[in-house]
Amino acid sequence: MKQLFKFNHIKINKAFVKRVFIISLPSVLIFSALFALDWLPGNIALLCCLFAITSNIFMLFPISSELHALRQYIESLAVGKVNELDIDLSEKDTKDLAQAITSIHRLWTSKTDALEAQALSDAAVFDTFPDPILMLDGEGNIIGSNMAAKQFLGYDITYNNIDRIFSTNIFINSVAKVLKGNSDSERVVFHTPERGNRQLFAHITKLPQQTKSRSVAVVSLYDVSRAISLEKMQSDFVANASHELRTPLSVISGFIETLQTTAHDDSDARDAFLGIMKEQSEYMSALIEDLLSLSRLEMGQDKELKDKVDLHEVIDDIVHALEIKAFQHSVNIKISEINRIPKIIGDNQQIHQVLQNLLDNAIKYAPEHSEVSIELKAVPEIPAKPGQNVASGRAVSIAFNNKGQKINKEDLARLTEKFYRMQIHKDMKIKGTGLGLAIAKQIVLHHRGNLTVSSTSYKGNTFTVYLPVKQ
Repeated sequence: MKQLFKFNHIKINKAFVKRVFIISLPSVLIFSALFALDWLPGNIALLCCLFAITSNIFMLFPISSELHALRQYIESLAVGKVNELDIDLSEKDTKDLAQAITSIHRLWTSKTDALEAQALSDAAVFDTFPDPILMLDGEGNIIGSNMAAKQFLGYDITYNNIDRIFSTNIFINSVAKVLKGNSDSERVVFHTPERGNRQLFAHITKLPQQTKSRSVAVVSLYDVSRAISLEKMQSDFVANASHELRTPLSVISGFIETLQTTAHDDSDARDAFLGIMKEQSEYMSALIEDLLSLSRLEMGQDKELKDKVDLHEVIDDIVHALEIKAFQHSVNIKISEINRIPKIIGDNQQIHQVLQNLLDNAIKYAPEHSEVSIELKAVPEIPAKPGQNVASGRAVSIAFNNKGQKINKEDLARLTEKFYRMQIHKDMKIKGTGLGLAIAKQIVLHHRGNLTVSSTSYKGNTFTVYLPVKQ
C-alpha cells in the first residue's frame, strides 16, 4: 500500500514539537532582540518569528514523517505483518536506513527459514530412530524426546523429572552421576517394574559444554528383554540337549566297555547289549533330527508362506503313514468334517509335520482298544489370549482327541516346553524326545495360528490346531 506523507498521517507528539521549538528558538531570540533595540518594528519581528517557526516545521516535517513511517514499518516487521518496504521515501538518509533495515530483515528471515527447516529436518530424523531417546537438563528434567520415547513412556513425559518416569535406583544413580559431571557416560541394564518389568539397556552420555541449549545429557534406551530371554533359552537349550544326549551316550559307552572286557566272549550278553545300543542310537538320531528341525524353524521365521495347502490331502497322508502304528497300538482312527474346509495358505511341509506329530502323539498316548478322532472345522476366527499375535479372518481348526489319562494343570502349562515330558510317560517307558510339541508350537506361531490343549476325565485329551485361511 502506497503511503503519501501528508500531515494527517503524522502523529504529532511532544518530541516533534520540542525539535521545532529548539531549532526555532535562536531565530525567535534574534528577532526579539532586534525588536527590543527598536531596529525592527514589532509587527515585522513577529512575522519573522512566525516565518522562522513555519519554515522549520516544513523542513522537519518530511524527515519526521518518514521516520514515523519507518518506525511503523519496523513495528510491522516485528509482528510479521509485512515482509518488504512498500512506502515512498524522499529523503536520502531515510532511504539508506530503510534499505539497511530491509537487508537485515532479509538476512534474518533467510537464517530463520534455514534454522526452522533444519530443526524440522532434525526432528524428523530424531523421530525415525527406533529406540527411545531422552534429552535431560541439569536437574534431570526431560526437555526433549523422540517419537519412540513418547510411544514407550507416554506423550506427557516432557518436563517431568527422570526419577518420576523410572524408579530403579541403579539407573537414577547413573543419570545423577553424569549430570553432576562425575562421569562422561554410563551404561547400565535395569528392570522396569512400571513398564511391564522389561529389561532395558541405558546409555547415558554427557553433551559437550559448547552445546547452545538447555540439554546437558542424552539417554538412549534399548529393550533387551527379548535378547536376554533368547540368550537364556539358548543356554537352557544347550544344557538340556547335552543332558538328553549324555544319557544314551553313557549307556552305549558303558556297553561297549563291557563288551570289550568282561563280556568279550559272552554271545548272549553281546546280543542283548547290541539291542539296547541300537535303541539308544535310534533315540539319539531322533533327538538330533528334532533339534535340527527346531533350529531350522527358529531360523526360518521370516520364510514366506505361499503354498496352497489342501488339508484333506494332508490328513489322508498322515493317517496312511501312521496306520501300522495305530494297528500295533490297537487304536482306531476316525476322521470327521463338520463343514466344508477351504484350502489354506501356508507351508505345506510344515503343516504336514505338525499334524503328523499331533496324530502320532494321540496314538502313542491313547489306551489300547480305543479311538483317536480327527475333527476338521471351518471357524470365523482364531481364538487367542490377549497379546497373542494371530491372523485375523477365517480359519480352520484340526482337533486330535484320544481317551488318554487326564493331564493335570501343571503339566498342561508346560507341555510345549522344550524337552519337557510328563513323569507318568517316563514311568511307562514311552519313548520320546520332549521336542515334538515345541516344534508344533513353533510351526503354528510361524503361521500366526494357535495351538490349544484341553483335558477332562470324560472327553480325554484334545489338541486343537487353528490355522488361518489367508496370511
